[in-house]
Amino acid sequence: MLKCTLAALVASCLLATPAEAEIITDWAEVAGAISKSDRTLWTVERQFIDVRLSLAMFEAANAIDRKYRSYLGIDVAAEGASIEAAVMTAAREVLVRYYPERSQEIDGSYQVALAMIVDDAAKQAGVAIGMRAAAAAIAMPDSREGITVLRYRPITTPGQWVPVQLPAFSDELALVATLSFADFEEMMPPPPPSLTSDVWARDLNEVKLIGGREGSTRTPVQSLNASYRITPDLIPILRSITGQPGRSTVDNARLYALVKIADSDITVVTGLAKLRYNFWRPITAIRNADQDGNPATTIDPDWRPFINVPNHPEYPCAHCSWTAGLAEVFKAEVGNAPEGGVQVGSESLDFAVVQTLPTFDRWVEEVSYSRILGGVHYRFSNDAGEALGRRIAMRTLTLLPPIER
Repeated sequence: MLKCTLAALVASCLLATPAEAEIITDWAEVAGAISKSDRTLWTVERQFIDVRLSLAMFEAANAIDRKYRSYLGIDVAAEGASIEAAVMTAAREVLVRYYPERSQEIDGSYQVALAMIVDDAAKQAGVAIGMRAAAAAIAMPDSREGITVLRYRPITTPGQWVPVQLPAFSDELALVATLSFADFEEMMPPPPPSLTSDVWARDLNEVKLIGGREGSTRTPVQSLNASYRITPDLIPILRSITGQPGRSTVDNARLYALVKIADSDITVVTGLAKLRYNFWRPITAIRNADQDGNPATTIDPDWRPFINVPNHPEYPCAHCSWTAGLAEVFKAEVGNAPEGGVQVGSESLDFAVVQTLPTFDRWVEEVSYSRILGGVHYRFSNDAGEALGRRIAMRTLTLLPPIER
């Protein structure tokens, strides 16, 4: 997919919005482009904003089309108000609040899109709802109370050098307020297997065989898939669902909110688990396999992974927990095998085409295996990540339930 400049993307998405349910995905795409343009933000800060954006749009739409229980306590229905005006106003308010340096671009496109709504009374009523929804989302608590952060300590022998860059996942994840559960300890995966176990030897030897930069048994297509799945793009999946006949704006807003809540909560637990277990990556383990105490593993001092190694501990697999969790959210909405397949995008390769997979379960399998093919994860770590993601998604799916009639 060709990448647009931020200004062009904002303008094209909003100007093309014909007051339809697609407005949710349009604003999701705009928000994604804006967040990627701000290189000062770390992953959890982006998710913090995305959760508030998604809930603001949901509450704005749901205040008018009352189908689901409000999460932020906005219960007053507003008959006759424009859902489109409410949603775009909620999105505009959140984005300008957290990306003030982009306010001129965001506000200019918002004003142009708002002008397309001809019913002035409905428009103004929608704007008022959107302002209220955004204010409620922005006011959400952003941290836990009474938590003492246990600082990450690089483990080394006194006097022995180790890399000095701290992990990409911060120990301050412990402070992040989660929406799907109160205690992240109940979501934690078990420890990784013992280095003397058969599972360890099996999975180390697997990634050693197929995940190396040189001498791997990967096929050319497997190599492309390993690269393709490094940085996922959810917009094709969202558009394929939100554009289905019969879906309403509030349905799509709820889906987007559940996706972003699951995304954020999964990231918190996955990151904290990585810091807790501090498990070594294949490049470290394979180059030191003579020290793991397992006779079924052998050292290769020249081994290198096919893709770049992420700067954080290995266990559990974050790609795997994220994909498995979001797949459960999507499956709850449209089933495992939606009509037209599962539309998967990538930001890892220039001009990447959208892939179509038959099921969401197949998507999870492809992503997990790609991390072994890339030489950065073990199969047991993938399994633990998938289980973690599904566990949290099941909690997320209890949020925003339908109103009983």
